[in-house]
Amino acid sequence: MSTQRNETVPRPRSREGGTTLLTDRGRTTIADTVVAKIAGMAAREVTGVHALGKGVTRALGAVRERIAGATSPTTGVTVEVGERQAAVDLDVIVEYGVSIPDVAAGIRRNVVSAVENMCGLEVTEVDIAVEDLHLPGEEPEPQESRVQ
Repeated sequence: MSTQRNETVPRPRSREGGTTLLTDRGRTTIADTVVAKIAGMAAREVTGVHALGKGVTRALGAVRERIAGATSPTTGVTVEVGERQAAVDLDVIVEYGVSIPDVAAGIRRNVVSAVENMCGLEVTEVDIAVEDLHLPGEEPEPQESRVQ
């Protein structure tokens, strides 16, 4: 005796190189923080990107970095994640002397590739706000400790 299902379960198309997150066997959800971390790491890999974040966010991140010893990979990254798509907003500080349009194109390429390959989500847009320009010699020299 064979059983036949009367209801039709829609099967989403799997993009080439991507994975299906909604199948007839279940649903895979990916938290916003996961997508934000992937997007932040991918953006930081692009030559010409000095840092991510805005003034206040970067200041808080610097304090957190001194205390904990690590930067947050989601600083300067905001995402919206749906069942099949994601949108990414980035606040970027670029190095002086680089082509901002070229850096932005590289960021978009890297972020789209990383999120789509690692998450299987279609990235609908990557909005980039260049918040600052890092000038050579702008960072204070690290002070030597007075104690050994």
